[in-house]
Amino acid sequence: MKESLAYIHPEAKIGQNVTIEPFATIYNDVVIGDGTYISSNVTILPGTRIGKNCKIHSGAVIGGDPQDLKYKGEYTTVEIGDNNTIREFVTINKGTSAAMKTVVGNNCLIMAYSHIAHDCVVGNAVILANSTQLAGEVRVHDWAILGGGTLVHQFCRIGEHVMVSGGSRVGKDIPPFVKAGREPLSFVGVNSIGLRRRQYSNDKIREIQDVYRFLYQKGYNNKQALEIIATEIPQSEERDMIMEFVKESHRGVIKGYYSEK
Repeated sequence: MKESLAYIHPEAKIGQNVTIEPFATIYNDVVIGDGTYISSNVTILPGTRIGKNCKIHSGAVIGGDPQDLKYKGEYTTVEIGDNNTIREFVTINKGTSAAMKTVVGNNCLIMAYSHIAHDCVVGNAVILANSTQLAGEVRVHDWAILGGGTLVHQFCRIGEHVMVSGGSRVGKDIPPFVKAGREPLSFVGVNSIGLRRRQYSNDKIREIQDVYRFLYQKGYNNKQALEIIATEIPQSEERDMIMEFVKESHRGVIKGYYSEK
């Protein structure tokens, strides 16, 4: 259903069974997949690609120009996958020359007033609670949950299955499978509840906890901890994921809450 009070550019590509409510504005060079719902007063700007069965609520602005001085009007995009819910007044900016696109995966919940800046990559099944703000070129991996009011510094990475406490200021990378909280933001344990909900076994959770004991509870620096983990903990997908994340961190990973460093 396309309301006559909505503005839809004739060159926009609208799929089957798409609902567009009154006063929505859909510009040219927009693609919207089948079954998607666009509420009133939504603005979808050129270069936006939206998948199937998404729900975009009132006041959201998708595909706005990057808030970045290096952006010189180059052609860039926003690419949003399937089955996403984007709540009221969310803003998602398109990319810059850094990556040329901003990406949101599938099955995400982006709550009201959240912002996803230029060149971010948000994975699958991610939850950004109300007023979460992602600066440019942030990477949020699959199944991460960011509590309300979380602020994420440019270039930071948040690993798979991470839980971040509401109101946090993220200035360093957060490795996979952990809970992060306190001020300054610190490692406060493994996200065991979230992992059990996603069918991780108790044995696998204990293995992940063993890895983080070396990283955060034995007094080693990261290089020492990684060397010991490589020799003392059997190889597994989860162990290797954690090790690669820490090795590849440019901003450094969060400290343990007990650390004075």
